Amino acid sequence: MTATDRLPVSGRHTTSGAQVRAREVSFSYADTPALRSAHLAVAPGESLALMGPSGSGKSTLLHCLAGILAPEAGEVWLGDVRVDELSERHRSRLRLERMGVVFQHGDLVPELTLAENVALPAQLLGRRSAARTGAMEMLAALGVDAVAHRRAGEVSGGQAQRAAVARALAHRPDVVLADEPTGSLDTANGDAVMQALTAQVAELGSVLIVVTHDHRVASHLDRHVSMVDGRTTEGA
Repeated sequence: MTATDRLPVSGRHTTSGAQVRAREVSFSYADTPALRSAHLAVAPGESLALMGPSGSGKSTLLHCLAGILAPEAGEVWLGDVRVDELSERHRSRLRLERMGVVFQHGDLVPELTLAENVALPAQLLGRRSAARTGAMEMLAALGVDAVAHRRAGEVSGGQAQRAAVARALAHRPDVVLADEPTGSLDTANGDAVMQALTAQVAELGSVLIVVTHDHRVASHLDRHVSMVDGRTTEGA
């Protein structure tokens, strides 16, 4: 049975998704440009690999799409919501309600168990009754339910990364943004993670954007966009 076959599909809300767009987005760290008029458009139900060498701006663009960074110029849209014009507090709320973000190193809360980490977004959204059940279902789908009771600092890096993916998917967001989600995983577990991510897109009509340098990971996705020196180019 594959991770896709085990994905929980019943008893939870669904969403029709929303387009993600970046228009002429620019951002610099101090005096060093990271993005130079980057552009991107991803439709509901579409998955995209954002590829390119280290330092090309991939993670910076992903953070702008997530509302973690506010671009210096350009526009970022989620459906009809212009993300870059929102306050930091409203961007955080939008991220909680409508996005699932997988950071490069997982970024789980070390004091919480894996199950508590995965349940956290649903609990913050007031879905306490379903949070624990949904967390365990998603952890099982990704093959880490056996260590769900352990704290994040007590499991392997690969187990923690799969739990981070489970956390991003458990509340069934409109948009999933993943930064090198398979970087700490072996081939089999990496494939299982990509199957889980793409299955949610297919089921819910979500947007999936994955930053990766791995062409095997990119092969799971519908379309590729490459980045070089902070600029986007269709095709990788």
